[in-house]
Amino acid sequence: MSLIITDDCINCDVCEPECPNSAISQGEEIYEIDPNLCTECVGHYDEPQCQQVCPVDCIPLDPNNVESQEELMEKYKIITGQA
Repeated sequence: MSLIITDDCINCDVCEPECPNSAISQGEEIYEIDPNLCTECVGHYDEPQCQQVCPVDCIPLDPNNVESQEELMEKYKIITGQA
C-alpha cells in the first residue's frame, strides 16, 4: 500500500528529500505522493522515511492503493532497474 499526505500537511519540506524514490512532490496546496513511485521505502529502509520525519504525523497508508510487501518489492525493482 502506498502512502498519502493528508490535509494536515504544513508544507515543512522535510519529507520530500527523504524519499528514495522521488515519489513526493509539491502539489498545488500541500505535498503529494505519487502512488506509482511509493514503495513505503521497501527495498531501501525498514520503515517509510517520510513518516519518520513528519512533525505533524500526516502521512498514513493510502486505503485506495493497497499493495502487498511482495508487490512493493516488485515496484522497487522496476523503479531501480533491477527487474
